Amino acid sequence: MRGEWYPARMSDDLEALLQRASQHDPAAVATLLEQHLPALRAFVRLKAGPSLLAKESCSDLAQSVCRDVLENAERFRFGGEAEFRKWLFTTAMRKIADRAEHWRAGKRDARREHGGLEEDELRGLHGVYTPSGQAAAREELQRIEAGFAKLAPEKQEVILMARLMGLSHAQIAQDLGKTEVAVRSILSRALAELAAAL
Repeated sequence: MRGEWYPARMSDDLEALLQRASQHDPAAVATLLEQHLPALRAFVRLKAGPSLLAKESCSDLAQSVCRDVLENAERFRFGGEAEFRKWLFTTAMRKIADRAEHWRAGKRDARREHGGLEEDELRGLHGVYTPSGQAAAREELQRIEAGFAKLAPEKQEVILMARLMGLSHAQIAQDLGKTEVAVRSILSRALAELAAAL
C-alpha cells in the first residue's frame, strides 16, 4: 500500500511545485533548479567541451545558467516538468554558445586555465567518495568525456537529449526532424559506441 501511495505523493508535490513556479515563486523555481542541478552540470560538462572548460569551470557555467533562469522566470509558463527541463537545457546551450563565442572573439586571455574536475561535480554525478574513490571517479568521468568527444555530433546530441534532458524519443524526433525509429537507432548506436570506447 505504501509503495502505491509514495509515487502519487511525489507527483502531487511536483505538481504543486510547478504550480508555484508558474506563479513566479522564486523559491519554487530555485527548488526545481536544485533538483535538476546534477543533470545540468553533467550536460554542461559534456556539451561545453575541453576548450571552454579550460577557461571556465563547469560549476561557474551551471551557476550562470541557474541565475539566467531565475532572472527570467517570469517570462516562462511552467506547463510541466518536461517543459521546464527543455527550457533549462536550452538556456544552458545558449550560455555555452555565448561563452564559447566570447573566448573565440579574440585576444582574450583566460585568467585561469581550469580543465580539472571539481568536487561538487563529482558529488553531483556519483555521490560522495573517499580520496581513492574520487580519483577513480575522475578517471571514469575523463573516460566518458573522451568517448563522448569521439562520437559524431548527431549522436552526442541524441544522448544529451535522451539521457540528460530526459526528452522522449518522440520529442527528440520532432526537434531533429527525424522519425522515432531513426532516433532509437541513433541512440542505440551512440550508446554502443560509447560503451565500446569505455
